[in-house]
Amino acid sequence: MALKNKYVVFAVLGLAVASGAAWWFQSPARSSRAGAPAPQGNAAAKPGAQSPAKPVMVEATKVRQMTMRDDAEAVGSLRSRRSVVLRPEISGRITQLNFSDGQRVRKGQLLVQLDDQLPRAQVQQSRAELSIARANHKRNQELVAQGFISQRSVDESAANLEVAEAKLALAEATAQRLRILAPFDGVAGIRGVNVGDYLKDGADIVNVEDLDAVYVDFRLPERLQNKVKTGQTARVAFDALPGVQYSAVVLAINPQIDADGRSLAVRGCIDNRRLQLRPGMFARVTAVFGERSDANVVPEEAIVPDGAAPYVLRVVAGPEEGSQVAKRTTVRLGARTPGFVEVVEGLAPGDVVVTAGQQRLQRDGMAVRVVELGQPSAGRSAAGAEAPATASSAASQPVSGAATAAAPAALPPLPGANPCQSPLSATTQPTPVRGGQSS
Repeated sequence: MALKNKYVVFAVLGLAVASGAAWWFQSPARSSRAGAPAPQGNAAAKPGAQSPAKPVMVEATKVRQMTMRDDAEAVGSLRSRRSVVLRPEISGRITQLNFSDGQRVRKGQLLVQLDDQLPRAQVQQSRAELSIARANHKRNQELVAQGFISQRSVDESAANLEVAEAKLALAEATAQRLRILAPFDGVAGIRGVNVGDYLKDGADIVNVEDLDAVYVDFRLPERLQNKVKTGQTARVAFDALPGVQYSAVVLAINPQIDADGRSLAVRGCIDNRRLQLRPGMFARVTAVFGERSDANVVPEEAIVPDGAAPYVLRVVAGPEEGSQVAKRTTVRLGARTPGFVEVVEGLAPGDVVVTAGQQRLQRDGMAVRVVELGQPSAGRSAAGAEAPATASSAASQPVSGAATAAAPAALPPLPGANPCQSPLSATTQPTPVRGGQSS
């Protein structure tokens, strides 16, 4: 038992000696006296004085003003402003085809004539019957006035006259339906019939397209429903026509949101009097919601994300002459464009913000020194910064190298009235001369 107590005492003493030695060597005052050189001059008189902090080297740039467009990108397809597939309403044999494939046609032009010998004969017969009915009714009116016949005979002759008139109208309408006319000015497609073919009612003959103006249908996210308005412009580019850009005008917005895709259907109109665009083409649409020529922008790398309150480090003058410090400044961001971000609140033109080295600034107000190690990626294209920038509201899409090499050139407007500004009648009166059915 005595031996065990002896071991315990030795263990306690050993721990005490080790703790004291550790405290001795880790003491700041002891280590500074042991490793520091002998004090010299006035420096030895201030044991608590510290040397000034060394400035942190950072890269910075000035806030600049650019023309920013608030827009959104989408894809869509072209369709004719007016399109119809001509179909006969009555079966018959083709006797005339008065158009060629791809020919421009005029409204009311006779395109297809079906065999109308029998209907014309029925028209002549109905006219003869009408003439007899009219004469009988006139004679009965004279006889009833003289009291030779009853009023009932006059009523019967009047009814026969109305029946004869209806038969003539029916025969004429049947004959007219064998004449298929162009419902509007347009371009005829490629026909699939020939003279002598027998067509059943509803068989396709040829399509007619109004190509003076074409519609571009596209969809935008539902979050942009308050931005898009009728009358706004949109820029439209086509993969099939590289290097060319068209201008479209928003004509209509679907009042209903697509529940499946949570998107809003929009229709624009493009002046196509050059006849370079065709229905069905794939289109890349950039809907422009607004444009600001004095937007304050900074490079993307200057923004430090911090939840809902992003900030920048602004370089300002320090307390000492010639010194500079970094001040944290909360900003409110606006539209974005590749390489730049619009700052709506928090900065003014000419302010200097840090673009590289933010991670070395551990606290607000640290001394910094701006170095010229190279311009930030967004600032390397100074020439491009002077051009109007595009601020995309929709998700950005990858752009091919060929597309970034040169922006598509916008086509100048054509002289004369824009067909997109000419209203089209939404309704058409059913007439027997139009032998077509809209598609």
